[in-house]
Amino acid sequence: MSKNAHQILEDPEFKALKSQKDTISAILTIVELVLYFGFIALVAYNKPFLAQKLSDDAAMTIGIPIAIGVIVLSWVLTGVYIFWANSKYDVMVKNVKDRVGG
Repeated sequence: MSKNAHQILEDPEFKALKSQKDTISAILTIVELVLYFGFIALVAYNKPFLAQKLSDDAAMTIGIPIAIGVIVLSWVLTGVYIFWANSKYDVMVKNVKDRVGG
């Protein structure tokens, strides 16, 4: 039996699905923004720190591994979302579709 849009939006499983998606999206977005803008703030306000060499012999500065870390952590956060979506979200979407006839 098919439900209309209002019935779907009022479905408790749909509300739980939307709430979980909003929560994970907000958390990952905030973490990514703090990570990215934290690095940009370091570039803007503490260049001498980023310009320090890792060691006396090294040609690499502290800023390079930090920048690489920002990129890698962005990939990790994307992977966290993909893992969550594949293992939890898709299952919840299927359950809601099965319940509402979609």
